[in-house]
Amino acid sequence: MWISYKSPIGIFDSGLGGLTVYREVRKILPHEDIIYFGDTLRVPYGNKSVSNIRIFAKQITEFLSSFKVKMIVVACNTVSANALEVVKKSTNAYVIGMIEPGVRAALNITSSKRIIVIGTRATINSHAYSKFIKRINPSIIVKEIACPLFVPLVEEGFINDKISIMVSEKYLGRFRNSKFDTLILGCTHYPLLKDSIKKVLPSIEIVDSSVSSAYMVKDILEKNNIINKSSKIGYSKFFVSDRPQNFIELSYRLAGVKICKINIKRF
Repeated sequence: MWISYKSPIGIFDSGLGGLTVYREVRKILPHEDIIYFGDTLRVPYGNKSVSNIRIFAKQITEFLSSFKVKMIVVACNTVSANALEVVKKSTNAYVIGMIEPGVRAALNITSSKRIIVIGTRATINSHAYSKFIKRINPSIIVKEIACPLFVPLVEEGFINDKISIMVSEKYLGRFRNSKFDTLILGCTHYPLLKDSIKKVLPSIEIVDSSVSSAYMVKDILEKNNIINKSSKIGYSKFFVSDRPQNFIELSYRLAGVKICKINIKRF
């Protein structure tokens, strides 16, 4: 597999949630060039069929591969759970998803051996997290919870207010005094709701896969000697499939990512 260290990194998500991953990758790899795609036309993926999720994943992978990317970061847990193999088969680039980094971080944290995983319906129905956890440590007790309202809340800008706290309470309130000590945010939109979740479960350790995945990206680039050797700050190019202005406004307000120019790509 011929890949240049000068090649960019591709990152994609169903919307703006993947910006939490972009932000962490940019923070620890400032010299890398990054191409980001947010499928804002078809967000959310969590209520789509597995067959459609796989079609979307293949289309986006082929688009990112047209930029000769050296790595594709699937910054979408729904795709990571249901279509990671499709992504791998559709590109010659290195590929990582969100599940393995989040799981390994959670296993290092939990002392009670009880882990909650929250995600979209498609991610939770795949049981990808519990299967991966059990493969590493069969003694872990895992509770998987679908939180389908979280992505629309983020996409519409309802962050850390009464609505997001009420919804968090509805989904997670019953675990306030439980023995579960670790919670995996199984969707890259969910770190933007971390404060609301923490108000409902103040004593639980929250695992943000966007951070652990960024370090995995760096590790793979270093091990394969394809980390960018330039001393210049890398460029970032952003693409969405719909509502570019809305994406620009929310990216800064919610994720702290400032975007000056954005492009539209539809399939």
